[in-house]
Amino acid sequence: MTRKVIWIAGILAVGVAIGGYVFFSGERKIPVRYKTVPVEWGAIVSVVNATGTINPVTMVQVGSQVTGMVESLHADFNSVVKKNDVVARIDPFPYRARRDQASANLANAKAAVLKSKADLLQRKRELDRVQSLITQQFVSQNDVDVAVTAHEGAMAQLAVAEAAVKQAQAALEAAELDLTYTVIKAPIDGIVISRLVEVGQRINASMSIPVVFMIAQDLTKMQVNANVSEADIGGITEGKEVAFTVDAYPGQRFQGKIRQVRNSPISVQNVVTYDVVVDVDNTGLQLKPGMTANVSIVVARKDDTLKVPNSALRFVPPKMTEGAGGSSGHPGAAPLKERSGAKTVWKMNASGDPKPVAVQTGISDGLVTEITSGDLKEGDSIIVGLEALKSTRSNNLPPGFGGGGPHQPRRPGGRDRGL
Repeated sequence: MTRKVIWIAGILAVGVAIGGYVFFSGERKIPVRYKTVPVEWGAIVSVVNATGTINPVTMVQVGSQVTGMVESLHADFNSVVKKNDVVARIDPFPYRARRDQASANLANAKAAVLKSKADLLQRKRELDRVQSLITQQFVSQNDVDVAVTAHEGAMAQLAVAEAAVKQAQAALEAAELDLTYTVIKAPIDGIVISRLVEVGQRINASMSIPVVFMIAQDLTKMQVNANVSEADIGGITEGKEVAFTVDAYPGQRFQGKIRQVRNSPISVQNVVTYDVVVDVDNTGLQLKPGMTANVSIVVARKDDTLKVPNSALRFVPPKMTEGAGGSSGHPGAAPLKERSGAKTVWKMNASGDPKPVAVQTGISDGLVTEITSGDLKEGDSIIVGLEALKSTRSNNLPPGFGGGGPHQPRRPGGRDRGL
């Protein structure tokens, strides 16, 4: 009886050992756990992000229309100027000499007119004399013809002299105008943003007008020229609200409104953008020309709507294995995605299994998306991902199991085989 009990106990011990080995060393199915969030009601603001540059609304380049050396400067950086204030002078000596020469040419031309008039009067008297003598046959017809020709020549000479006077007058006016251009004046009220010349520097205005100063009319009213990509320009119209930040004031947001959406495309390395002009109030003079603005343009706003996270629209559950439910995959998912404009979210049903739901989406802010139609309501649990499960296999193994591979039996009273 004792031997029988020992045999039964030995068989049970072997069975328990084999079962434990299979249990701890075999593969076990880990249950799938889903990460869910509730469907919510709330506000969604769809924005377009872009970068831009802060500029004055009116910026005038003040240049020189004459060539010469800068004789003096009467304005500098940040100088406040009024319209017609003198800001610079060009050396006037060459232009004064040209003015004097043109004035002398005009006087010479006027004297030539007086001489031509006197000559014309003489020719007129000669013509009258021969015409009175021809009736008495004291002169020949040839003398009369010569007198007529001389009179007409004198009239033509007078016309030439008068034209020369007009030409000399125009040359004098041009010389005087060039002389006035040696004094450079501010065209508007404003503040000098930059000065591009120094005293003694020679500027050349033969091919183009060289810029001497840049004057901003009013720095309390600025604009942001934002470059918006062609993919985002469709929803941007005049009057929309704009918020932007600058690196000089981290954490502070400035507000503005779109004044103009320019139709001229800007293409840089095959990337097409459009210039969007945003009006900004700069009463505090915090914003300075040339600052880089990180712009957020409000394209659409819904204050009370059903919304889900964007991760819920991207989620696809793992395929079911054969034998778990009798199919590989979730029936009904593919037909939902084939509907025109429809997207699929996965909702947890009462039994804890995912269920596909076809929905129509609206605007998005990049994190959540509006749901315009579909079998969803506030509070429904939708799947956004899978829970990350930590493996507990090695922590639950009894002593003698695990360690990087199948357990090798030990020889009684000795070391492992092969060592």
